[in-house]
Amino acid sequence: MEKIQGQFVDIEARDIFPAEISIRDGKIAKIERAAHNVKNYLMPGFTDAHIHIESSMLVPSEFARLAVLHGTVATVSDPHEIANVLGKEGIEFMIENGKKVPLKFHFGAPSCVPATEFETAGAELNVDDIRDLMTSPDIYYLAEVMNYPGVLAGNSEIMKKINWARYFKKPVDGHAPGLRGESAWKYAAAGISTDHECYTYEEAREKLSLGVKVIIREGSAAKNFDALINLLPQNYENMMFCSDDKHPDDLLLGHINELCARAVKEDIDVFKILKAACINPVKHYNLEVGLLQEGDAADFIVVEDLKNFKVLQTFINGEKVAENGQSFIPSVEFDKPNNFHTSIKQPEEFEVKADKKDLKVIEAVDGALITNELQQQGLIKDGKFIADVENDILKITVVNRYENAPPAVAFIKNFGLKKGAIASSVAHDSHNIIAVGTSDKALANAVNHIIENKGGICAVEDEKAKVLPLPVAGIISDKNGWETGKLYQEIDAMAKELGSTLKAPFMTLSFMALLVIPDLKLSDKGLFSGKNFEFVTP
Repeated sequence: MEKIQGQFVDIEARDIFPAEISIRDGKIAKIERAAHNVKNYLMPGFTDAHIHIESSMLVPSEFARLAVLHGTVATVSDPHEIANVLGKEGIEFMIENGKKVPLKFHFGAPSCVPATEFETAGAELNVDDIRDLMTSPDIYYLAEVMNYPGVLAGNSEIMKKINWARYFKKPVDGHAPGLRGESAWKYAAAGISTDHECYTYEEAREKLSLGVKVIIREGSAAKNFDALINLLPQNYENMMFCSDDKHPDDLLLGHINELCARAVKEDIDVFKILKAACINPVKHYNLEVGLLQEGDAADFIVVEDLKNFKVLQTFINGEKVAENGQSFIPSVEFDKPNNFHTSIKQPEEFEVKADKKDLKVIEAVDGALITNELQQQGLIKDGKFIADVENDILKITVVNRYENAPPAVAFIKNFGLKKGAIASSVAHDSHNIIAVGTSDKALANAVNHIIENKGGICAVEDEKAKVLPLPVAGIISDKNGWETGKLYQEIDAMAKELGSTLKAPFMTLSFMALLVIPDLKLSDKGLFSGKNFEFVTP
């Protein structure tokens, strides 16, 4: 029997006392008050209440090796990204790979694959697929119902998916940015239990009043902590923390522990913070995670203090999986399923004929998923619209990765590139190829690097290129987290050397094809208004 001493943090009882915990057969056998001088704190591990593991560009087993360094013992994981590429095969890949390591992954059944009918995806999950997934003990919930217009309209397919989740008594996750008033009430009444997309205090407060649990999101691109954190003191029973999308360089630095530290700096009661970070996700989603009580699985962490939450040790099922910045989870072998079937592109395929003077321009917003629509006068040369680098109106393209088709081309503002181009096959939700560039030649160059590697991210300038290959489904690296994170940092740095002023240019890029988030976005089929849910003329 292993014994560990420290200051025991009893979150539910709002108490901290010197204690000794005994671990036997992976469980907490006993918790006893004890006289000792150990100043470290013993507390339940952190749970990310909503994350797409694929956005870390790591397979679950490699994600785990980094996450445990920051005290994460479990995740609520939506495999929506890989499902859009590979369907049920992709979900099964994530589940099985996750089982090879101690971290407790809890996967959901993606509710919207494809996310919309306005883009080309690699797979489809119909009502029967969702029913079959719901019967599995490896599926814990119905993942974010982003087709909220379908819910409001009573669309039979999406309602049947929700009803299957409710039949199997599994929670239904929401996704309805900006939805307010009667529409929000109707959406919640359909059985939606959470929303991680609130981006204003008023919106989140209204959804809380409707019985929807609000998840405070702070990811690599979408950052809502500052807008929502002041709701926590009065609503801590019904709030959680998540990262949603966490790129590998950010995961090297921290995870949910960072949000707890920020909340403490806001002078919020630490027990309320930890209720949201450790307890609420486990109870809401019925996760198989211990909460540091006798008889529970020994899933807990040792932290230096309750201000910065520096993690000294992480235990899962009684196994020490991390200590002082060192992960003890080994790498495992895994397959590399993929789905890439398009050919090399030529610069002239990205030309746009100028048959008028004005353009609809996507305005990217740093640190947000939403975009705005601008009307701008286009720069014309030889009867064609070209990138206006001086005014930061660049070309953006989405290229169908699943079959040969003409690229969709539009214009975008706020990427700031002065030369070259950047491209990625991480493009929510269907993960076609997306690129922003200063010329047709640069766009073709960047897109072709992605095609040649059957997935990846890259930055190019003339003959110079940096590429991070993503051979697993075209969205995930086959390298470990440290290698992936380092190369990602190098490519991110090159994008900024090319002039990008965005904090996370590739994360922002990945959301410029996310049609379910307002307003103006680009799919492989054309320019799209997320506000009106229809294609628009450029």
